Amino acid sequence: MTSALARVTRLDQDALARATGLHPDMVGRWTALGLLDATRDTAGRLWFAPSQILAVARLQRLRAGFSLNYAALGLVADLLDRIAALEASAARNRTRGKGEPPWTRIG
Repeated sequence: MTSALARVTRLDQDALARATGLHPDMVGRWTALGLLDATRDTAGRLWFAPSQILAVARLQRLRAGFSLNYAALGLVADLLDRIAALEASAARNRTRGKGEPPWTRIG
């Protein structure tokens, strides 16, 4: 039995495809459309952060649940990210100055 000495910090296109059940060509297409974030090495190969597995899962749920096309997938994903950021900001503001009037809060 062997074990990894370091955590995986990035996945190539085929590894992301295997991890998500997508065809490697679909991974490339979604990347070209801006639905997935990737970097290219000097040989032109795509590399993905492990967090992109979750991004693919979310896109797959949106596509299956709402029958969204690729353009709509990007728009809905962006809107969901913005909503999450606004909710997190509102939660921080609520807990930061409990009991103080809003005009006396700093930050």
